[in-house]
Amino acid sequence: MAYSTLLFQLRDGIATITVNRPDKLNALNSTVIAELGEAVRSVETEPAARGVILTGAGEKAFVAGADIGELAGQTPEQGKARSLAGQEVFRRFETLRKPVVAAVNGFCLGGGCELAMACHMRIAGERARFGQPEVKLGIGPGYGGTVRLPRLVGRGRALELLLTGEMIDAQEAWRIGLVNRVVPADRLLAEAEDLLGTILAQGPLAVAAVLEAVDAGASVGVAEALRLEATLFGLLSSTEDKQEGVQAFLEKRPPRFAGR
Repeated sequence: MAYSTLLFQLRDGIATITVNRPDKLNALNSTVIAELGEAVRSVETEPAARGVILTGAGEKAFVAGADIGELAGQTPEQGKARSLAGQEVFRRFETLRKPVVAAVNGFCLGGGCELAMACHMRIAGERARFGQPEVKLGIGPGYGGTVRLPRLVGRGRALELLLTGEMIDAQEAWRIGLVNRVVPADRLLAEAEDLLGTILAQGPLAVAAVLEAVDAGASVGVAEALRLEATLFGLLSSTEDKQEGVQAFLEKRPPRFAGR
């Protein structure tokens, strides 16, 4: 489908979704949020799309935050509705059973940082900058920042970022566990494609099961999380992919997974 604020490309099993408002530093307005929702739904239902790279157009920003112009006159009811709409879309990326990698170029602030955190992994260009500056505007995060940031980097570091509104560079983001890798800016998309390529070479049913187990396990007790893992382990044991993977290992050859 056609998008007004996104670019969408599907090649070699990888759907690349690019927020395309470089003149606004790819700020998230209501149209971007709605179109991100449409894009993730299309990936969910498209068998040829096996993984996702999410990035921003241009070198200056991944997403520099929300479109402040839209926030200026919002009422409490409108603010809550805006937050819930964004949270629902971001959660769809987070619960997608296909791997999602954020390729972060430039500023990754506010809603942009929240969007990146909703992805399964994050690769940062060496000039990327991260932060949750909402308190500087007299508001707080609305798209999951207070939930995901502590889970990624720990309560103390998260509160420091959330309460000061300060930015950190890519190396510091890597040091505290906010990003998986820091790479040269001109290698950003290539590195994201390489990482996804490695993942997509594995059994697709196994990848989906791991994503499900990690997401569900984060919100339940250890005992329940272990039961879910055991259930998924058992279900995977019935698949053709499991038989192929084991046979390929024994025959010392690359597996040919079929997703069955």
